[in-house]
Amino acid sequence: IGHPEIFPLVFTTKTQEIFNCRVDEDVTEENCFKLIKKEDIIQDLKTRATISDFHPIKKVVLEYPGEELLVVFDAKFQYGQNFYFVASEEAKENLLKRPETAEEKEGEKEEENREETLEIHPYKPPVHKPWVSLGSEKEVEEESVKDTVIKIKYMISRVRKKFGAPITFTDKNASHVKDSYFECTSYQDKTFSIKILEKDVGIQMVPKVKEASTQTKWTYPKNAATQYFPRQLSNEEKEESLSSEKLKEFLTSVHLRMEIALQQNEIMNAFFDDWKALAEDENSSGGKPDVYLKAYQSFTDLRYFKNRTISCVCWHPTIYGIIAVSARDQLSYKEQVNLSDKSLLQQSVILFWSFFDSMHPQLLLECPEDIFCFQFSPSDPSIIAGGCINGQVVLWDISQHEEKLQNAKTVADGIKITAVNTVNASILNILQYIYMSGGKNGTEPTLVRYCAVSSIQYSHKKPVTDIHWLPDYFEDNQMAATFDKRAETRVQLVTCSPDCSVLFWNIPATKLPEQLSSEKVREGEIFDMPPDVPDTFKHLNLCWKPLVKMYPYCFPEKVQSLNTLEVPTKESPYTEMSNSSSKNLKVLQSISTDFFVGTEDGEIIYSDWKMEIESDSAKPHTQKDTIHTETINTLQRSPFFKDIILSVGGRNFAIWKEGVTNGPILQSSCSAGRNTAGHWSLTRPGVFFIGRDDGNIDIWDLLKKTHEPSHFQNISESMITFISPWTASSKQHFLAVSDDLGVLHVLEICQTLSHPSRNE
Repeated sequence: IGHPEIFPLVFTTKTQEIFNCRVDEDVTEENCFKLIKKEDIIQDLKTRATISDFHPIKKVVLEYPGEELLVVFDAKFQYGQNFYFVASEEAKENLLKRPETAEEKEGEKEEENREETLEIHPYKPPVHKPWVSLGSEKEVEEESVKDTVIKIKYMISRVRKKFGAPITFTDKNASHVKDSYFECTSYQDKTFSIKILEKDVGIQMVPKVKEASTQTKWTYPKNAATQYFPRQLSNEEKEESLSSEKLKEFLTSVHLRMEIALQQNEIMNAFFDDWKALAEDENSSGGKPDVYLKAYQSFTDLRYFKNRTISCVCWHPTIYGIIAVSARDQLSYKEQVNLSDKSLLQQSVILFWSFFDSMHPQLLLECPEDIFCFQFSPSDPSIIAGGCINGQVVLWDISQHEEKLQNAKTVADGIKITAVNTVNASILNILQYIYMSGGKNGTEPTLVRYCAVSSIQYSHKKPVTDIHWLPDYFEDNQMAATFDKRAETRVQLVTCSPDCSVLFWNIPATKLPEQLSSEKVREGEIFDMPPDVPDTFKHLNLCWKPLVKMYPYCFPEKVQSLNTLEVPTKESPYTEMSNSSSKNLKVLQSISTDFFVGTEDGEIIYSDWKMEIESDSAKPHTQKDTIHTETINTLQRSPFFKDIILSVGGRNFAIWKEGVTNGPILQSSCSAGRNTAGHWSLTRPGVFFIGRDDGNIDIWDLLKKTHEPSHFQNISESMITFISPWTASSKQHFLAVSDDLGVLHVLEICQTLSHPSRNE
C-alpha cells in the first residue's frame, strides 16, 4: 500500500539458480539488490511458460522501458514475499542511490560541532589516589591453581658392596626357547604399589587383511543306482500288528484330523496358486497398472445443438464409428415435466456422427418434438424408436441411407486445419468457421423424416424417459400373457414416463395383407406420406396405440381414479392382425415378466406386467424400496448377470439383486455432488462408470475398492448427461460421454479397464 511500483514475488530455488540470486550467497540482507536483464526474463517466460516465477507480472515486464530490472531480496518479508520487483526507473534509481539515514547525518553534525567547539586546556599531572578494593583479588585467588594433592617422594638406594661389582654376560641359543623368542618379562614389584586414579587411554583398531585361495578338486560325474527290496511281513506278523493296541490307539487319535483333512480337500483346491492369481493383473514391472480414459474425438454442432444439452447417445450396432445423438433444451427436470407441450424454438433432430468426419454430421433424423431417449432395434438396426418430450413414440427407417453411413469419409471442403485445440471454445470457433464456409459449398447432411408417430390421445402425458425393445423370443398380448415367438425380429416396445404409466407398444407387419391393401388404401385410412419418407410404418402414423398400459406405481396425489390395467379398444384391423398370430402360439410359463422401474421420487419399484386375477380386479404385484433422495436417472441390468441391476440417482448409487427383498446388496455413501449418469462396463463384470454434475467420471472397480471409486477423471467443465460404452474390437473399446453444453466426448478405454481378470 502506497508503493504501486513494487510487486512482491516468490522465487523458487530453481529461479534463484537461473538468475544468480541465491539467498545468503548472491544476495544478503545487507547486499539485497540484483539487476537482471529484461531479455533474460523474457527468455525464461518463453522457456518455462506458466511455471516461471515472473508469469504473474508478465505484462509489467514486457512494458518495462529499461533494459535492466531491479529485484530486491526482502529478508524481513516487508511486502509479504522473499523478493519484490521494482517496476519503474525512478524507483530503481532511488533505491540504488539511497540517501544517508537521519542517524548518520546527526552523527556527522555532532562531529562537526565537536571540532568547532574544541578548546585547548593546560596539562595537569595525575594525582595518586589510594587503591580501593572492589573484590578483584578474590576472583584472582579463586582462579589461581593450587596443589591440593600431597606429593609422593621416592628414595632409591643400593647396597654399598654392589657398587662397581663385575658383570658377566653369557650367550643363549634362541632355538632352545619356545617360538624362538626370548624376552625379559616384567614382574610386579610389591615394594611399589601405585594406585592409578584416572587414566586416558586411546585404542585404534586396524583390521587385518589376508589373501587366501582355495582350489576344489573336480571329479568326473558318474551315474549310480541302488536297488532295494521291500521288507515283507509274514501273515502272523501282520495279524499281530493289526490287532495290537498300539495301532488302535494311533487310529483313534488321528481319526478326527484325517476326517477334517479329507473334507478340506473336497472343499478347496490345495494346489491353487493364490500368489499367482493375486498378481496376474499387475504389470511385469511390479507397479500399479495405469487406469485412464484417453481422449479420442469430440463432436458438437452449432446449428442444431447450440444452447442445448445432449439427452441420449446410441452407437450403431453394426457400422464402425457411427454414433447417434439427440438433444433437448437446457431445462431442469421439473421444467421438462411441466413444459412438455411448449412450442419448439428450433428444429429437433437426431445427429449421426462418424469417426471419419468429425466436422459434419452424416445424417439427420427429423423429430416432431425434442427426443428424450431412443434405441436401435437389435434385430434390424435400420429401425429406430424414440420417445418425445411430449409423450409420443416415433419410428424411423434409415435402410435407404445405410450405404452412406458405411462409406463415410472425411471431406475437407477446401478447408485445411493444421491443428485443432481440444478446448471447447476452440472447437466451437473452428466449427463456426467451417459452417460459414461449408454452407456455401452445399455440404448439408441428408434429412430423414420420421415414418410414424403415435397417437397423442393414447400416448404418455409427460416426457418418455426410457424406451426398450422386448426380447425377440417372446411377445405379449393384450392380457399381458407371454407367448412363444418364432420370428427372430423384435416388434414390441416398452416405454415409461413420469405420468406413472408403463406402455407396451406393438409394431404390426410392415407389409399389408393382400385382401386389405386395395380396399384400405382407397378408403383413405392409411394417410398419405411425402414421397421421400419410407412407407415402412405409414399405416401406424398418428393412429398408433399402445397394446397394454399399466400403472405399477400410482400415487394418489398425482393420478386420480385410474385402473390398474388399461387395454385400448380394438378399432384398428392391424391390431387384430398382430394379435391373431398368438392364437397358434404356445404360452410361455417359464419366462420372467418381472421388471424394475425408477421414479422421480427416488423409489425403486419391482413389478410384474403379467396380471394375477384376484376376484374382479387385475393387479400386478409391486414392491417399493427408497434408497435415493432424488430422481433416478439410470436403471440398468448387468450385461453379465441378468439378476444384477445398477441404479443411479441423487448423491448415491446402489446395486440390486433380483430376488433379494431386504434392500440393495451394495449401496454407496452420499457424495458431495450429484450423480447424473451411469453405465456398466461391457467387458468387465466388476466395473461401471458414474457421471457427475462437476464434469467428472468416477470409475468403480469392485475388485479393488467398494467404498470409493478406484479412479476418477475430469471430462468436461459442465454436467455429464449420458454415458454409453461400445466395443469396436477385442483391442479397441470406446466410451461416449456427453455434457450439458452439447459436446459429445469419445474416449478410448485403457486395457486395464477393458480386459477382465481370471474368474472375475
